[in-house]
Amino acid sequence: MSTDAEPDKLASFLAEEILRTIYGDDYQGCTVSPDQIAAVIQKGLQQRQAQTNDLLELYEKVVEAVDLLSTPPDRSKVTDPDKLRALLGERLDGIHAVTTKTIRTTALVRQAAKAQE
Repeated sequence: MSTDAEPDKLASFLAEEILRTIYGDDYQGCTVSPDQIAAVIQKGLQQRQAQTNDLLELYEKVVEAVDLLSTPPDRSKVTDPDKLRALLGERLDGIHAVTTKTIRTTALVRQAAKAQE
C-alpha cells in the first residue's frame, strides 16, 4: 500500500464506485472530486494496514518463540535425564507464557477493533 499523499489504485477505484453509486455515471450534481473521497478512503486503508502489519509482526514473533522453545536440545549437551526433564519443563513453561501473552494481546486488539466499529 502506498504511503504517499496520493491515493493508491484501490482507494481511487472505491472513491469512483462510491460517487458513481450516489450520483450516477456522469457524477451530475457531485461537488467533490473522486480524489478527495479517495484520500479519505486511503487514510482508512492505511490505518487498517498498519493494524494488519502489527498483527503479522506479533504472529512472526510468536512463531519464532515457539519454534525456538520446541527445538529439541542437543543430545550431546543434555545427557542426564533429570536435567532433560527440567529443561523440557522450562521450555513448556516458556511456550505457555508465550501463548498466554498472545491470547491477552489478541483480546486487547479485538477489543480495540470493536471500539472503532
